[in-house]
Amino acid sequence: MTNTKMATQMREGRGFIAALDQSGGSTPKALRLYGINEDAYSDEAGMFDLIHQMRSRIITDAAFNGDRVIGAILFEMTMDRDVEGTPTAQYLWETKNVVPFLKIDKGLEAEENGVQLLKPMPGLGDLLDRAAAKGIFGTKERSVINAANEKGIADVVAQQFEVGKTVLSHGLMPILEPEVTISIADKAEAEDILLAEILKGLDALPEGQSVMLKLSLPTKANQYKPLIDHPKVMRVVALSGGYSRDEANELLSKNDGMIASFSRGLSEGLSAQQSDTDFNATLDAAVQSIFDASVK
Repeated sequence: MTNTKMATQMREGRGFIAALDQSGGSTPKALRLYGINEDAYSDEAGMFDLIHQMRSRIITDAAFNGDRVIGAILFEMTMDRDVEGTPTAQYLWETKNVVPFLKIDKGLEAEENGVQLLKPMPGLGDLLDRAAAKGIFGTKERSVINAANEKGIADVVAQQFEVGKTVLSHGLMPILEPEVTISIADKAEAEDILLAEILKGLDALPEGQSVMLKLSLPTKANQYKPLIDHPKVMRVVALSGGYSRDEANELLSKNDGMIASFSRGLSEGLSAQQSDTDFNATLDAAVQSIFDASVK
């Protein structure tokens, strides 16, 4: 069964997960960093065509394959499109040996109790069924923690596990992502509360079930080691969260067993104007540096 191979790769594979899941709100910024300004497209459809071209260029590049990139998180519209004539998820696994994940959240609620919960996700069951049919292995949903508020963090974690259980019931692997904003003054305290809440959520999971976790790089090295070692956690991955690639790699390398799942950190330095040779060299160097920080 393909899923068994994918699960083994996610549990044991050496490498990192590429986050290629910028959505409507973050796409203009991602395109700007890639050297494409707003005047290059006149509507949302044109914008998404351009971001798909950027993602396709990354995915099809020789530097991007399962030897170093063990998984990739896709935006829904990317899942629904093709790469070189093959549906994206299928192309990733069959051609590149990269396990495909899908971002499923619909954005964030307004801040309350120092956190931003997930907006409602109408039609989630249908989306999960569609994802499973397209060969997606797992999902990701992101909420945000902006303060060391015990009630807020407990609410975020409870909601993440609730969504995770729905994902598991559709035969997919959830990546729970309660992101701690890296610039807050009480980040270390927020991470202590978060660790305790996640451990509670894991203990409440039925035997035989497991989740993945995507967390901000912690203030204290190896803060999340209890999660990495937990029998109900398949893998713990780190988001770059606004750090530059070099900063994120340096912090990641201090956390044993944690691997990267960088978005901006991966595409930093790539540009639409680069020749294929320059693009490949830039991407290869980025992939290698993130790989090295992940497998230290």
